[in-house]
Amino acid sequence: MHSITFRQARPDVQNEIGPRLPGAIYSNSDGRFEVLALVTTPADAAQLLRRTAARWAVIVRDTLRPDGQPFAVGSVWTTSDYLIRPAKTASAYVPAA
Repeated sequence: MHSITFRQARPDVQNEIGPRLPGAIYSNSDGRFEVLALVTTPADAAQLLRRTAARWAVIVRDTLRPDGQPFAVGSVWTTSDYLIRPAKTASAYVPAA
């Protein structure tokens, strides 16, 4: 895989991503997730999500599973999602280490 690049998301994309910035924790019916990285380069997002096209992807890990491995999601933020802990810095996209 090529290196993952990060850049500021467009406002319409940011609405789809919601508050899922690196460091945030959110929950929904599927689990409780810590956001590890946000990928806003369409080619990289599509590759991570194994799709032909994607505008963004969020790399998360399920904190309810002791063996939770990071994985990419591309679902939009909805009213079913609940923010538990906001990102430490909401103004910057920080690549995962």
